[in-house]
Amino acid sequence: MLIINKNAKVRDALRLFSQLALDTEYHEALFVVDRHGCYVGLVHATQLLSLNEHQAIEGIIDLAAPWIEGEIALEQASDIVSRSGYNALAVVDKGNKLLGRLSISKAFDIVRRNLESQFMHTAGLDEEEDLFSPVFASSKRRALWLGINLLTAFLAAWTIGLFSATLHQVVALAVLMPIVASMGGIAGSQTLTLIIRGLAMEQITPSTYMTLLRKELGVGSLNGILWALVIALVTYFWFGDWMIGSIIGLAIVINIIIAAIFGVMIPIWLKKLKIDPALSGSVILTTVTDVIGFFAFLGLGSLFLLN
Repeated sequence: MLIINKNAKVRDALRLFSQLALDTEYHEALFVVDRHGCYVGLVHATQLLSLNEHQAIEGIIDLAAPWIEGEIALEQASDIVSRSGYNALAVVDKGNKLLGRLSISKAFDIVRRNLESQFMHTAGLDEEEDLFSPVFASSKRRALWLGINLLTAFLAAWTIGLFSATLHQVVALAVLMPIVASMGGIAGSQTLTLIIRGLAMEQITPSTYMTLLRKELGVGSLNGILWALVIALVTYFWFGDWMIGSIIGLAIVINIIIAAIFGVMIPIWLKKLKIDPALSGSVILTTVTDVIGFFAFLGLGSLFLLN
């Protein structure tokens, strides 16, 4: 970190930069402090080249440059740096004393590792332990989530079993069931991923919950209607039955809307319970979309095709 007093001259700043000849890290600015060590602002290297060397630094300080409070979460600080447009930002304490800097390269590394961690957690894995940990330890951790997934699969199977008579009489419904579950699962996963990322970056607060829910309901409704029409049309030409096409179209709309609602609410509920949404959110959401999708599709089929 290059630090200079606000009472220094341009020549002092140029001397600091000249000392970086053997430094492999790029510095685009000097951090300016007062005589008490409190942060004032930045002086950009490009500004110095056209100035008189006797000019005072105080007159060319970039006071608009953002800074980072040392007490905030590292992930949040990294997000601020990555969006700032600066090569590095100053880190200050509550008394505005300059503590150090967070560079863009370090910030991107932290953001990347955080996203990788979230990705691994969605499968119930730990990026550090699972790659080189002993066979028994890895098996034990993964077996837990396989067991949880098995329970949710049995719940979905039980839902299908409620309509076994319908499936025996209308075989087309069995052929089309995976479409309903898949569309709901994908739509819900898209919403879930956005909400989990927003919570991790602290972009979502209680005051924005309803706004996000209304937005995702709108997106879910539009996409649900669009793809319901497409799937209903394909089903009609496939099976030659407009009733089956209408039933799967309506089930698709219901499941995508439900997926949007739970895609927003599940991460929020889990965070309130102090459970990592990235670790268990996808398992819960898949169960919801499978059960509701099958129930809506087969329930409508029983109602309109058997009577």
